[in-house]
Amino acid sequence: MKKEIVLVDGYNIIGDWPELKHIKKYSLIEARDLLIGKMAEYQAVTGRSVIIVFDAHMVPGTGSKNKHHRVEVVYTRERETADERIEKLVSKLKNVETQVYVATSDYVEQSVTFGSGALRTSARELRIQMNDVEQHVAERVSRVKKVNDYGNRVISKEVAEYFEKWRRNNQ
Repeated sequence: MKKEIVLVDGYNIIGDWPELKHIKKYSLIEARDLLIGKMAEYQAVTGRSVIIVFDAHMVPGTGSKNKHHRVEVVYTRERETADERIEKLVSKLKNVETQVYVATSDYVEQSVTFGSGALRTSARELRIQMNDVEQHVAERVSRVKKVNDYGNRVISKEVAEYFEKWRRNNQ
């Protein structure tokens, strides 16, 4: 099975998704953090590795790379765009064992990365996938809550029955 990596053009997605676009009006940092959180959830459910790239070409510095919630977050170097970094990452990561997806609605970036062997995913398509992930998580949480009646504690039915028997014997 091929390893799958999704390269996300961070500010392009923030500028496209309605909930992120709204938050960006008040706080770009909060919009960025929410995107990172959503992509962590996406990564956990789909099994695809996620790398989010944010432009820093207008900001002095050497760029940085770190992890938030197991999602790799890359800030480009001074005078480097997210598109340039994504193109480099596609060249570096794409091989016979790895399928790379690029999530952006930038048509030129989609064309360039597609020409390099990556598959393209528009911001809208990624949002639809994210909605499916959120629905999947909500259904799982709902199922767990139905299985047990012990507040927010998540335990298996067998463990719950064991504790219930133990509680009754100790009364």
